[in-house]
Formats: sequence, structure tokens, C-alpha cells
Amino acid sequence: MTAAPGLEIFLADESATLALGKRLAKALAPGMYIALQGELGSGKTTLARGLLRGLGYEGRVKSPTYTLVELYKLSKLDLYHFDFYRFGDPRDLIDAGLREAFDDAAVCVVEWPEKAAEHLPRPDLRIRLNESHGGRIASITAETEAGRSCLAQLQN
Repeated sequence: MTAAPGLEIFLADESATLALGKRLAKALAPGMYIALQGELGSGKTTLARGLLRGLGYEGRVKSPTYTLVELYKLSKLDLYHFDFYRFGDPRDLIDAGLREAFDDAAVCVVEWPEKAAEHLPRPDLRIRLNESHGGRIASITAETEAGRSCLAQLQN
């Protein structure tokens, strides 16, 4: 079995994290699922904010830590931003619209996917943010064909 294709990008600060999100937005396709992993304060919500900015959203982007999900209806697609940090009861996923969100028309961005892993499909892209030398490293791994296509666009 071969390793999944990957890419590591050094992010010096918040603006670099936002810029990565904007680059990622250009490579997204409807139906994609992006898993965001990292410790508290590692930049997951900032990356999601950059992604939304890259898709043309200009409003406030907040972490859905307490609501589990925020839906952004954009002209190009619908984007569901999930945060499972406080996830506890599987019924919360159904109440949050999990089944409806993961379809071919929307993009799902999930913070803390490991807390609901058994209820989620395999992500197209897995992005892990880790602190490193005064900044962060974004380790991006493609786990599906759609993810590999997105990663190839990011690398160009």
C-alpha cells in the first residue's frame, strides 16, 4: 500500500494561514470533505475563515464550537463548518444536519473530526496544524481522488 500524497507548508502567522485557506478555496470542488486537526488555538478556524474568504464570503466567521455547525450559502456552493470539540452525543450529529451536509453539492469542513470519526466518511483532505519554530506547519494529506486533485492544484 502506498502512502497518501501530501504537502507540508510553513505558516509564519495568521495572515499566512488565511492565505492558505484562500488558495485551498480555489481548488475545492462540491462534495469535498476537509478534516482539520490540531490542538486548541492551532489555527483551524482561521484556516476555515481564509477558505470562506477565498469563496467570496465577507461576513463574520465564527467557530461553531457551541452550535456544532455553521452553514454558509455561497453562490458557488454551500459550505458546512462543523466543530466537534464539544461533541458528546451521537444524536447531536443528526440534530446538526450531518447526514444532509455530506452530499455531492456541499463542501464540509470539520474541526476535531477524530471526536466523531465513526460517524464521518473518509475525508478528501486531512489538514493537520502543528506549532513549529515560531509558526505552524500545515501537513496536508489527500485521502481520495478528489483530494489528490485538490492537492495537485495547491502544489501548482
